[in-house]
Amino acid sequence: MYPSSTFKILSLMIYGFAIMQTTMGGDPDILTDFIVPEGTNINGSFFTFTGMRVLITQETPPPTFHVLKASRAEFPALDGQSVSYAVLEFPTGSVNPPHVHPRASELLFVVQGSLQVGFVDTNNKLFTQSLQTGDLFIFPKGLVHFQFNSDSKNYAFAISAFGSASAGLVSLPNTLFNTTIDDNVLALSFKTDVATIQTLKKAFSP
Repeated sequence: MYPSSTFKILSLMIYGFAIMQTTMGGDPDILTDFIVPEGTNINGSFFTFTGMRVLITQETPPPTFHVLKASRAEFPALDGQSVSYAVLEFPTGSVNPPHVHPRASELLFVVQGSLQVGFVDTNNKLFTQSLQTGDLFIFPKGLVHFQFNSDSKNYAFAISAFGSASAGLVSLPNTLFNTTIDDNVLALSFKTDVATIQTLKKAFSP
């Protein structure tokens, strides 16, 4: 079931934030307490992010995989603080496709449901795990990884903490098949034909 208790979600988000605070930072050290955008007059609101409130008010899960982020782009106060945050919502059968965060490791906390997760190291070895509610899993910096809700009945909800204010995201399917990489290059790389590559590209067209 989708979480309906505001107290439960708030408690879990606070716990998730504690996880985030313990994540090793990967950004350069700054020489000030914090970084303020030029021309900005700050108060407590600058250090407050309200974008997660939607999680408290929504009554049903999204129809497809959904990410709600609090990174430097959405929350400028994170600049220089070596932390960021994401909430991942997985309807039944949904996947967070293979991707890379080039600037940070990711610490995933499963708040509700279960997830099949994995990453591939630089020796091309796959590490997988079936995670249950309350489990944590680390995805090392820069390695290809994924998450999948294989449960056909239950929604899954997870929180990810990153050791950078801007972890970056390179989605492999989107990067390979929704850019202008030459079809011949992809066909040779995947040991297939150009027609197959073009079919794959059509699935990622706007």
